[in-house]
Amino acid sequence: MLSCQGEYVIACIAKKFYHNFIDSFIEVIKLVSASESFLQKRFTVDVGELDELYKTGKSCQMHLGHTFNWEWGQLVLGELIDYKVIVVYQPIKNNFFEKLFYRLRTRSGNVFLPANNMREAIIPHLQSRYALGLVADQNPGNVQAAYWLEFFNHPTPFVSGPEKGARNCSLPVVFACIEKPRRGHYHATMKLGCGDASQLAEGELTRNYVTYLESVIRRNPDMWLWSHRRWKHAWNTAYSPQWIGEKGHPE
Repeated sequence: MLSCQGEYVIACIAKKFYHNFIDSFIEVIKLVSASESFLQKRFTVDVGELDELYKTGKSCQMHLGHTFNWEWGQLVLGELIDYKVIVVYQPIKNNFFEKLFYRLRTRSGNVFLPANNMREAIIPHLQSRYALGLVADQNPGNVQAAYWLEFFNHPTPFVSGPEKGARNCSLPVVFACIEKPRRGHYHATMKLGCGDASQLAEGELTRNYVTYLESVIRRNPDMWLWSHRRWKHAWNTAYSPQWIGEKGHPE
């Protein structure tokens, strides 16, 4: 049972979250008219890690969570780094909004690949030096093929594709965090998750990312998209082979 103090804290986080959610919606609409200079004044990015990786001649992956405002962030990033920015996304079912959002999202030249056809769609870009952006806290479509581990003390499935892709291609991986110093202004930082994912044991990259993501959310809980239902899948012992948590899986 939550204490009155605990209920108050949750209510405060919820109120701030909805403010950020509405701001994010308005900011996406603003992309219709916002100039590149407008965005770069309001969304700054520490690209030092990516610049250093680019010098190695390797492509890389960027793992981030649903923290506001990723829509502005990917546009600004594409103007600041030498990598070709490729983003994997979930297409919108409504055809009108899908076309509108696709036009807004790719206006700076970034490449967007649909998640349901990502393996084939990325082939033309494999010979280029790219930074592949993956919102790695996306709910997995197939929980039986997902990695399972504890996230905020709950057994939670995470998509296995980001780790498997990085391991198969021996890619470095950067973890990204977005913070909001004040309303309408954002700052993103990068942390090197690994220099070569193929050198890590299976599950280690995902564990490290989930630990990082949870620390990011705990610092600014109102910045994470709580409405995308990370815990809609209940744990089942049938998923035991996919458990990668450091502790034993729940019974």
